[in-house]
Amino acid sequence: MAQVGRPRSFDRTQAIDDALLLFWRYGYEATSLSRLKAAIGGGITAPSFYAAFGSKEALFKEVVARYMETHGRVNDPLFDEALAPREAIASALGRSARMQCDEQLPKGCLVALGTLGSYAEEDSSIPLPLREARARIRQGLLACVSRGIARGDLAEDTDARALATVFEGLLLGISPMARDRVELPVIEGAIALALTLWDGHQAPGRSVV
Repeated sequence: MAQVGRPRSFDRTQAIDDALLLFWRYGYEATSLSRLKAAIGGGITAPSFYAAFGSKEALFKEVVARYMETHGRVNDPLFDEALAPREAIASALGRSARMQCDEQLPKGCLVALGTLGSYAEEDSSIPLPLREARARIRQGLLACVSRGIARGDLAEDTDARALATVFEGLLLGISPMARDRVELPVIEGAIALALTLWDGHQAPGRSVV
């Protein structure tokens, strides 16, 4: 009779949190199965790992979902229409910078850094959860800029996609800066400077809100 993995003796939510920290710190490729087995539940066997999660790729998808439900919520202001669009972008950028520089967490952002180096195969499904997460943030930024134009905060001829892409580039760029230990006040200064691009596209007679 084939031997099966021993019953799970670990808390599954905690196991995903343990795996999240590893993928966040090392990325998908460098987070080996042996590292995962050693970290989860104080150490589990390979049969137990596969019985619980199916595969490393499947676990990674659960990790990304968990990240977006927790740390990734720093970007929630982008989807809060009760906030003025400029305020929503400023809040999301600031919250993300503080999270990525938090000394109690791995530096940077899992969404930005989690699969660097794993794009060798064009049809690889491994980066897909992060591509989807980045697409959601991209859409949120574009929605804020478009809403700013619709409200009359920004000039009608503002290139919404270009301005949103500037903010997305800064958001993604915070991750390597955080890993290189660029100080939070420096990053916050960059955010403030980037927001002057919004101010430069204000509709005539509008003030910064």
